[in-house]
Amino acid sequence: MAFFLTSISHAVPTLQFSTTCFHGELCSLSSSSSSSSSSFMGARLASFPSTFPGKSSSFRKGLVVYSKRISGLEEAIRIRRERELRTSTASQRRPPLRRGKVSQRLPVPDHIPKPPYAGTKILPEISKEYQIHDAEGILKMRAACELAAQVLDHAGTLVRPSVTTNEIDKVVHQMIIDAGAYPSPLGYGGFPKSVCTSVNECMCHGIPDSRQLQDGDIINIDVTVYLNGYHGDTSKTFFCGNVSDAMKRLVKVTEECLHKGIAVCKDGALYRKIGKRISEHAEKFGYGVVDRFVGHGVGNVFHSEPLIFHHRCLNGNSKLRAISAFAYFKYRKQ
Repeated sequence: MAFFLTSISHAVPTLQFSTTCFHGELCSLSSSSSSSSSSFMGARLASFPSTFPGKSSSFRKGLVVYSKRISGLEEAIRIRRERELRTSTASQRRPPLRRGKVSQRLPVPDHIPKPPYAGTKILPEISKEYQIHDAEGILKMRAACELAAQVLDHAGTLVRPSVTTNEIDKVVHQMIIDAGAYPSPLGYGGFPKSVCTSVNECMCHGIPDSRQLQDGDIINIDVTVYLNGYHGDTSKTFFCGNVSDAMKRLVKVTEECLHKGIAVCKDGALYRKIGKRISEHAEKFGYGVVDRFVGHGVGNVFHSEPLIFHHRCLNGNSKLRAISAFAYFKYRKQ
């Protein structure tokens, strides 16, 4: 419950104050200069000399309370947004992301086993088959994912101001090749690079280019390797230099959403509960969830059913066709 307090004076000298109290946080909405003042519930009570000569100095005052019922969540979000607006300045606003020059794709030695789509520009259909792995398949999946994680960790050490995403791509490409694996994004639907680097407002599947990272950027690096016939897929967001508190908060809440979604996963759990749990946590902090991209099955095939929606979705099947080419959207957009 939020209370809006204001006074009504019936005679002079007048008594005026205006204040708002939200869950213990007091914000002054208006103030008046006065000859004398006192404190009432944290508000300023201002008295003024009489403007009607000859009238008695005594006066009557009344207090009217206007109230509006507001949920605790709505009020917490409102307070957080007000604080962010007060702390933000024009100097903190970053210029929009601009595309740099995209260099030629890097070569892959002939002895490296390649996925079926390599060497073509055809965008593979998302497989309708659920990939159920046997014991041997799980071991191969683990090996591919461990390699992807090692590459991702090393790529993160390269993130600093003045480094280009193209330089990160070269290092990632070479590290994967040296391990006898193939960089899965390379050639997928014509994608020209070996890793996805998504900076600031770029949501995902960003193409490495000549743009230098700037102090205060955030960058998501998405690494997928193809090793012994299995894809290992992982990504993480890194800070570049001195990142603002707003950016840190975004990344922190996003990571918490990831763990909230993982916690739902168990035998027999409904897929839609993953997106529901993620949305609930994001909305607590005033964030929305991008609904254009999805999670997916992985294994022998890069992208397969089931498709996992990260947002609330009561009728997810109706959207499958619309997002089937999700990995291609960002490439065509640039």
